[in-house]
Amino acid sequence: MANIKSQIKRNRQNEKRHKRNQGVRSSLKTATKKATTAAASGDAEATTAAVQEASRAYDKAASKGMLHKRAAARHKSRLAKAANRAAASS
Repeated sequence: MANIKSQIKRNRQNEKRHKRNQGVRSSLKTATKKATTAAASGDAEATTAAVQEASRAYDKAASKGMLHKRAAARHKSRLAKAANRAAASS
């Protein structure tokens, strides 16, 4: 346990950020899973909508600093690639 006031405050701040980031990370995983399952099902319209939603979530996470912008771009690219593969095969 910290004795220094500034460290006590820093611990409180870190805890709040951790909880906020956990929620964002969880919603990102959910959006990604929806997009991948839609791509696997072969429904082109549902896939497009799910990928757009996931891309938006990744952009928001990157703008908030929760995720690096290149990491977000990489994830979005992979989702789009999977959606394009699904659309081409159907």
